[in-house]
Amino acid sequence: MQTLYDAAGGYDGLLRLAGAWHTRVLADEVVSHAFSHGYHPQHTERLAAYFAEALGGPAAYSSQYGNETMVVRMHSGNGVHEEMDQRAIACFDRALEDCGLARDERLRRALHDYFAWATTGPMARYHRSADDVPDGLEIPKWSWEGLVGDH
Repeated sequence: MQTLYDAAGGYDGLLRLAGAWHTRVLADEVVSHAFSHGYHPQHTERLAAYFAEALGGPAAYSSQYGNETMVVRMHSGNGVHEEMDQRAIACFDRALEDCGLARDERLRRALHDYFAWATTGPMARYHRSADDVPDGLEIPKWSWEGLVGDH
């Protein structure tokens, strides 16, 4: 069966999605706060590589940029921010439309479910302190059926 990575157009498709999402969140009055301290100049490319690895593509993120522990720590220690999370998910859903990935309902649903799970699960789990994030986390994998393995 085709992976979500392949169905989304591979790295190029996920780069378009990451770019569309990044544009949307920077324009959102609530979510943009998360980027107010600045962000890596290759944020979009790194995000696309992260999506690719999580969705069945090559492990380029882990081999070039870092591991899940590092990613989760970047998103931790900021308190509970449910409104921001929900708005980030809404931006993702609109980004799926912006880059044409919402036309296939099954693909749209799988990508939405992945992003919503990641945003409200692993990325929100350690809201008190980034020091609470354990070492050695691996990027969770997501398939058409949902989370692969137990994370």
